[in-house]
Amino acid sequence: MGQPNHAALTGAERDPSMLMHRHPEIRITQQVIGREHAPLLIIDNLLADPERMVRKAATRQYVKMATMFPGIRAPAPASYETFLESTLNPLLRECFGLEPGRFVFPMCHFSLVTQPATRLHFLQRIPHIDSVNRDGLATVHYLFRDGWGGTDFYRHRKSGFEYVDEQRHGAYFECLAQEGRVDEDEQAGYIDGDTSLFERVAGVEGVFNRLIVYRRNSLHSGRIANDRVLPADPATGRLSINAFIDVVR
Repeated sequence: MGQPNHAALTGAERDPSMLMHRHPEIRITQQVIGREHAPLLIIDNLLADPERMVRKAATRQYVKMATMFPGIRAPAPASYETFLESTLNPLLRECFGLEPGRFVFPMCHFSLVTQPATRLHFLQRIPHIDSVNRDGLATVHYLFRDGWGGTDFYRHRKSGFEYVDEQRHGAYFECLAQEGRVDEDEQAGYIDGDTSLFERVAGVEGVFNRLIVYRRNSLHSGRIANDRVLPADPATGRLSINAFIDVVR
């Protein structure tokens, strides 16, 4: 895809009110994944100073939240939300068929995966969706270097679904409930590739300072090692910034 709307991207960098700046060698790639052709945006070299963001992460207080996320989280800086809006707005139409607008963030957190693989329940061991809304977006910004894995996208074998919207929601989760009761999958722990229930259709490596953007209704999962201790330390652990984005016009 190259660098669409490059003038719009670099213009905000000159705004002195911006607390964060894009890397001068930012690279933007668009992919279409799976049989159902879901859009996937990959941005490498996102922040000009990603180490500064890691240092910010180290100052936060992390808590276990009432979600299925297998770890701990802390709020990301508000300036990061502003930065994402200015960076992604020029790309929405071409990548996701969305008109630019004001970004609303249902979530924007530093995230550290810390839960041992042996303590996962069924829904944490399979791909998931974040919303049935086709227009809702999710981002993952990788801020680790030590080979902690990336993000994978999946197809549910029985239904053939690679995304779950409002029309598919009832049938999919009814089927999933039946599969969960049987749970014949031999693969315990975090999912990493094909299983008896799901087929991996695409994957992205977790490269330091890489951001990915995808629809929240795509079936996906973090690729997380089952044989390593997951430290609760932003400097050494599986640190990322995870955000949900709704675009308001």
